[in-house]
Amino acid sequence: MKTAIVWASTTGNTQDAAEALQECLGELVATCIHIDDIKVEDMVQYDVVLIGVSTWDIGELQADWDVRVDEIRGGDWTNVTVGFFGGGDAVGYPDTFVDAFGILWELMEPRGARLIGKWPVDDYGFEDSRSLCDDRKFFLGLPFDDDNDPGLTQGRIEAWADQIRAEIAQLRAA
Repeated sequence: MKTAIVWASTTGNTQDAAEALQECLGELVATCIHIDDIKVEDMVQYDVVLIGVSTWDIGELQADWDVRVDEIRGGDWTNVTVGFFGGGDAVGYPDTFVDAFGILWELMEPRGARLIGKWPVDDYGFEDSRSLCDDRKFFLGLPFDDDNDPGLTQGRIEAWADQIRAEIAQLRAA
């Protein structure tokens, strides 16, 4: 399965996470690319797109994603499986923690996208999120909080990469 990691980053944290994820997934990743350097029409040519998006301000997408929102809304995602990862601040913005996952998923799911990489909410201190699913027991993807728990990020990325690898293997077998 052809896999891309598409990311954007203001502070460098999501870029670092994307590069760490690429290293963990190795040959499974065909490309790791900034959102400015790929159009949605090219993104949807991949079987799996792992999306690095952080939440900014009060529940907003990181600014680099703004130029692609209309393309995402108009894209055909029926042959694409997506997974989300990215940063948020659970202490400073506990009621909008990693809302960006939900913002993008709400655009992609009605256009046929499938989801991998749900991550349990255990061990996160937050109040609410547009990223919650499955009776609020999971996030739509892997959140990290480098503002408050920077020492947990690498281990979470490694564990999520193992999960993604297994979920891609299940997709291949189906």
